[in-house]
Parts: sequence; C-alpha cells; structure tokens
Amino acid sequence: MPGGDPLAEDLLPRCTFPSAGSTVTCAFSGGADSTALIILAVAAGLEVTALHVDHGLRPTSGAEADQAADIAARVGVAFERRTVTVAAGGNLEGRARDARWANLPPDALTGHTADDQAETVLINLLRGAGTSGLAAMQPGPTKPLLALRRAQTRALCASSGLRPIDDPSNADQRFVRNRVRHEVLPLLSDVANRDVVPLLVRTSDVLRADDRLLDLLAAEIDPTDALALGAADPALARRALRAWISAGRYPPDGATLDRAMDVVRGAARACDLGAGRRLQRHRQRLEIVDTESRARRPAGQ
Repeated sequence: MPGGDPLAEDLLPRCTFPSAGSTVTCAFSGGADSTALIILAVAAGLEVTALHVDHGLRPTSGAEADQAADIAARVGVAFERRTVTVAAGGNLEGRARDARWANLPPDALTGHTADDQAETVLINLLRGAGTSGLAAMQPGPTKPLLALRRAQTRALCASSGLRPIDDPSNADQRFVRNRVRHEVLPLLSDVANRDVVPLLVRTSDVLRADDRLLDLLAAEIDPTDALALGAADPALARRALRAWISAGRYPPDGATLDRAMDVVRGAARACDLGAGRRLQRHRQRLEIVDTESRARRPAGQ
C-alpha cells in the first residue's frame, strides 16, 4: 500500500506497539480489526507477518483466506496461512479459538479493540468472575489496539482503500459474544442514555490495578502452609491458593477453590482438582498430587 494513511498517523499514538524495527506476527482474519492492526503495525515501523488461520468452518473459508492474502499483499506485509480442522459439536466458538491460538506464537499481536474489552467484561460478569476476570484483557504490545474503537478500525480500512472480510459468524446468535455485542451492549447504552463502552473499559482498568495489588499481597503467603493460609485474610488466602493451583494451567473454578479451602481449614483431608490432580493436607502442609503418576509438585512449579 503506497504512502502513509493520515488516519493511521492520527491513531498510532493511541496504540501500544513494540518498538520500531521489531519483528512481529499478527493474528490476521482479514476482518476490519486485524486489517487495521497490520496497517498500524507497518505505520509503527514493524516487520510484520500476517498469520491467517483457516478453520474450514464455512464453504467460503478458502476464498476468504485468498482475500486475506490479497489484503496483506496490498498492505505490504508477509502472509502465512494455516489450515486447521474443527469438528462440529458443542462449544464450537471456544474450540475454534483454541485451534487458532495453537497455531499462533504466544507473543502474536491481536486486533482487539475497546469494544472487545467491554464485551469481555460483560461476558466474564455473566460467568461470575471476580476482579481478575473483570480486569479483562491486559493492554500492552500484544494487544496494541485496546484504546481504539471498532468504528475507527473500519474507518481506517476505508481510508486505506481496503475492503476487509465480513465474517458472517460475527452475526451468529448462537455465540454469547455476538449476543452481548448486538443485544446487550446496545440495550445498556440505551438504558444509560450514553455509550457504555468507555465506562466498562474504565471499570476494567480500575479493577486491573486492584488485581495487581491483591496479587502482590497474596504472593507473600506460602500456599503450601495451611496455617499461614488459615491466618490470612480469606480473600488473599483464596488468591494465593488459586495462583498456586493454576500455575501454568487454567485457573480453577469457584467450586474447586471452595473445596480446596475446605482442605486448608481442615474440614476435608483432600479434594479433587480435576485434570488428574488432587490437593491433600498432611501435618499442616499442602501438596498437589498427580493421581496418575503420584508425582508430587512443589509450590510454585
């Protein structure tokens, strides 16, 4: 894409890209947000590879991958295509997301916007999340567009003369995020008589700061010491225990954490943690046991 786009120059100061000259991989669906991502990444002076994951969920997915390759070529970035198979069944959205992330490097840049952040806050609220969930996505180099609005990414595509891919699955009402996007957020904005996206983003920012402080306080507690956990504030004890249990894994749900706290208090000698693991207590010490290999895992590992 010859020349720079004035709108890109206007939006760039609000982005959090890595330093100029860095080599990055951008998750690239070819939609408006990811197209804006690669436009702005080029404007930020980055060496960009646009990685497109074709889930094969629609008959048009191959043609969409070709269109994505054309967009990347017009922006002037390298393009890579990965094809994955996602079987039909329950939780299709989640399994497709997992397949996508399995094919992206852990430091891949994504085109999530402030609108995505607001949706995430509401979705996590519906799941009963605490401060960690309501803090939503962490701003930074891998999510450089979180201060931008979805309308701005679309405007950037238009001003750059690019026609992004319109993914029909974004209108599929089977998916919770789509209902939050198309029904819940507009209704909340109507009730509040204002755009609630900035309010939800501000809430996530406040809770993220609180969450960091609570994590620091909880890190001072030895999660293998049942007496120390029992003497600590319950909120910090649960946080310290959750961090230990979930190290390198998905955090435990509330019911699992409640069972673990029963072990801490001595109301139970052991409990199941799921995924072939068990928490048990012996002489005021806690340990996590692999129920298949019986291998014990020290705290923090």
